[in-house]
Amino acid sequence: MEQIWSLKNQYQTWLTVEIAIDKAWNQLGVVPDSDLALIEANAKFDTDRIAEIEATTHHDVVAFTRDVSESLGDESRWIHYGVTSTDVVDTAQALRLAQANDVIANDLQELLTTLKRLALKYKDTVMIGRTHGVQAEPTTFGLKVARWYSEINRHINRFATVAADLKSGKISGAVGTYANVPPELEELTCQFLGLQAQEISSQVLPRDLHAAYIAELALIGTSLEEFATEIRSLQRSEIHEVEEHFNPGQKGSSAMPHKRNPISSENITGLARVLRGYITPAYEDVSLWHERDISHSSAERIILADSTTLVDYMLNRFNRVLTNLDVFPETMEANLDKTYGLIYSQRVLLKLIDAGLTREAAYDLVQPLTAQAWDQHVQFRELVENNSEITNVLSAADIADAFDFHYHLRHVDDIYRRLGLL
Repeated sequence: MEQIWSLKNQYQTWLTVEIAIDKAWNQLGVVPDSDLALIEANAKFDTDRIAEIEATTHHDVVAFTRDVSESLGDESRWIHYGVTSTDVVDTAQALRLAQANDVIANDLQELLTTLKRLALKYKDTVMIGRTHGVQAEPTTFGLKVARWYSEINRHINRFATVAADLKSGKISGAVGTYANVPPELEELTCQFLGLQAQEISSQVLPRDLHAAYIAELALIGTSLEEFATEIRSLQRSEIHEVEEHFNPGQKGSSAMPHKRNPISSENITGLARVLRGYITPAYEDVSLWHERDISHSSAERIILADSTTLVDYMLNRFNRVLTNLDVFPETMEANLDKTYGLIYSQRVLLKLIDAGLTREAAYDLVQPLTAQAWDQHVQFRELVENNSEITNVLSAADIADAFDFHYHLRHVDDIYRRLGLL
C-alpha cells in the first residue's frame, strides 16, 4: 500500500494515462506513429523537477506535464492534448484504486480461508451462547466463527461490486461534453488501461462511486470490530474461552506481570472508529459546485490512501489473531454449568407443553424453579426432579433428555451445508 499511494506511483499512473490518451489519438489518426513511438520510448518524469516547477505554477498537473515535456522533443505537443487535468487525475486514481483493491480482495480471501478452517475445526465444540451478555443456550464455537465466515463472504461480494464500479475512467473534457475529445477517444483510452468508460461525467467522475466504496471499507472494518469485540469478551478472566496468543517474552502491563490483554482486538476496534470517520467526508464529497470544484480533492488525498491502508492492515492483523488464537474447549464446556443448568429451562418448558400443559401453565411452573436455582445456588435439574407437578407428567428419561446439550446442536451440519462448509 505504501508503494501504491506513493508520489512516485501517482506520477507513474498519470504518465500511463497520458500515454494511453496519445495511443488513442494515434488510433484516431491524430498523433503520428513516429511521434507516438518517441513518446512511448522517452516520456518520463522527475519528482524533484516537478516539485521545482510546482513551486512556481502552484498546479501539480501543469508541473507534471511540463516536466514530462522536457523529456521529449517536438512530439511533446501531444502530451495532455485536448484533455483537462481531472481527465488524467481521476482516471489515474482509478488505476491506483484498482491496485489497492487487488490487495484488499486477496486479504479478504485469506481471512475467509482462515475462518473456514476454524469453523470446521470447532464445528462441534460446545459452548454457551449468550444474549444480553447473559448465558442463554448451548451453541458451538464453530457456529460463531461460521457466522463471521458468512459475513466476510458478503463483504467479498459487496467489495467486488464497489471495486468494479470504481474501475472507471473519464476522458470527457472540462465539463464532460467531449468538446475537444471525442467519446471514441475515451473508449479507446479506457480500453488500453483496462478500465470502463463512465457513462456520463462532469469534469470529474461521480463521487457517489467513491462514497459507496468508502462506506464498504468502513463496513468491513466494522465487521472486524464485531469479531474482535467477541474475542475481547471471551478472553475476559471470568470467561476465558479464547485468548489472543501470548508469545514468550511478551509483556501485558508495565505494572502487573500477570496481564495478558487482547491488544490486537482492541487496536482493531479503535481503527474501525477511524474508518467510519471517513464516511462523512466521502459523502460530503458527492456535492460539488456545478460541474466541478476541488473541495473533494484535499479530502480524498487523505481518506483514499488511509482507508485502503487501514483495511489492509486490519485484515492482515486480525487474520494473524485468528491463525494463532488459543481456544479452550474444556473451559467452554465447563462454563455451561456456571448457571446451575438454567440454560435448559426452555427444553423443560417445551417438554411440559408437549405433555399437555398450556404454555402459560408450563411457564409459571418452570420460572419459579429457575429463580430458586439462581438465588439459592442449587442445580435446576434437582429442583425439576424433585417437583411432583413436573414428574407427574415427565419421565426420568424426558428430564434427562431435556438436560442434554446435544439436542441444541442437532442442526449444526444443516447450517454448515447452507454455508457451503460441508
